[in-house]
Amino acid sequence: MTAQEVRLCGLLLQEHFGEMVEKVGTHLLKSGAQNLRMILHETGISLDLLKKSLCVLVQHGACVFSSGRKGPGSPTEYRTSCDRILRILRYPRYIYTAKTLYGDTGELIIEELLQRGHMTMSSTVKTVADRLTQNMEDGRSMDYNDVSNSFSNLVETHFLQRCPPPPRAGPKESATPAPPPVPGTPTPPISTSLPTAESFPDCYKVPHVTLIGRGKRPLSSEDVDDQRNAKKAKMDSETHGDEGICWQVNFERFHLHFRDQAIISAVANKLDQTSSEIVRTMLRMSEVTTSPSATCTKPLSANEIFRSLPTNYNIARPILDQYLTLLVDDPMEFVGKAGESGGGMYVVNMHRALANLARATLESVVQERFGSRSARIFRLLLRKRHLEQKQVEDFAMIPAKEAKDMLYSLLSQNLVQLQEVPKTPDYAPSRTFYLYTVNQLPTARMLLQNCYKTVANLIERRLYESKESKRLLEKSQRIEAILASLQASGAEPEQLTEVEEMITAPEKQQLDALRLHINKLDSAENQVDETIFLIESYVNSTTTTS
Repeated sequence: MTAQEVRLCGLLLQEHFGEMVEKVGTHLLKSGAQNLRMILHETGISLDLLKKSLCVLVQHGACVFSSGRKGPGSPTEYRTSCDRILRILRYPRYIYTAKTLYGDTGELIIEELLQRGHMTMSSTVKTVADRLTQNMEDGRSMDYNDVSNSFSNLVETHFLQRCPPPPRAGPKESATPAPPPVPGTPTPPISTSLPTAESFPDCYKVPHVTLIGRGKRPLSSEDVDDQRNAKKAKMDSETHGDEGICWQVNFERFHLHFRDQAIISAVANKLDQTSSEIVRTMLRMSEVTTSPSATCTKPLSANEIFRSLPTNYNIARPILDQYLTLLVDDPMEFVGKAGESGGGMYVVNMHRALANLARATLESVVQERFGSRSARIFRLLLRKRHLEQKQVEDFAMIPAKEAKDMLYSLLSQNLVQLQEVPKTPDYAPSRTFYLYTVNQLPTARMLLQNCYKTVANLIERRLYESKESKRLLEKSQRIEAILASLQASGAEPEQLTEVEEMITAPEKQQLDALRLHINKLDSAENQVDETIFLIESYVNSTTTTS
């Protein structure tokens, strides 16, 4: 965990949960696992606020707790996960993916679960049905069964999963005290491993939920005051059969989908749409049989691929064989051949694909920062591995002075490394080879830290812009609320125009410029996050295979 990651995590926690949660989360990131008393002493926060902050972090999966490491009876310890907090940056992408795959209902289900951390199926279905009903025409409403079906589809495709069971409390925190140990008996080792969602068999088992009805529209203030107590009593007495079974978003499944889409898009850009559809079919066939950390998919025969192609793609079998041969012979090596049986056995090389995508990202970064000639040198060193300065000049066909300046610029930014190979043990410069090289993995890690720094700077800039125009934004929100209430009550057009004129023309112009600027910053955050995801996937894949 680096300083840039801690800084970005702190900004994300502050923006989404407030300063107190940010203070507690950042402290746990820096100090590691600690019990409640140590956190209280070192942060100086009141006990009540500290407990509430920890509850927020636990609710959203950013903090986990387990029995103390000092043996039976030691207090519970809390620790946060940097990776889990950084996923907050990817929330818009999760929601958009759910909308693309499962429509508005899937989008709202994922959005509710991301906003609240985890929920039961019945409460999620009710909330989403009510939100969908609000946007429908009068007299129409959303059926609970339709939302339940979308929820079940998300679970079936593993985009949702049950929350893991909470760890058992230590002897001090359990309801019944543990019996004293027998003298002379060795103390059993304490398990510090936390349960995961995949570690119990009912992870993707949907309970039978008894939900009958349709979504409801929001009540007026008078109706809310009259019905609040009766509604609360009714809700307390209702049971739907899923009490105590909470669900959460399966981020790893979304990441596998993002990885597959990146590979498919790269094949489409490099070759054509038909090739990308063949690779998509191979990835879809391998979803269940291939481990998420595998370097390549399980071998698939050409006959199986031919039968699984979409019906609208009228590709003859000889044409498919030609496309598969083209994919295997392509220098990017997205597809490899694993045998000759069944018309040929083929695999998708996940690790090789991620390595090539990361390499293309590094090359584009060098080109944007240092120009096309520096990118040519960088690409040459990636391909040739080790070259002397004279060889770089000759192969890249760049004048000696310019090549020297470019190499030193890349070297100063740690994008290129210099390796000394002495002819004699004294390391005399006249008897030493100086070879330039590019180490892709360390360079990718460095780019990843730069991306974290970039996103943190973008968030700070966006927060600064919003703070500078806080008064104007609050005024705009108040006027929009007044207009919405007047429109709901059927006000005259003259009244609406009068309220709209409360914002002057210069203020409108300033608001438009501010919104445009903030939208650009948001878009930049999402684009940098795509680069972060590619580099993270490559680094994790390399760590797994090594």
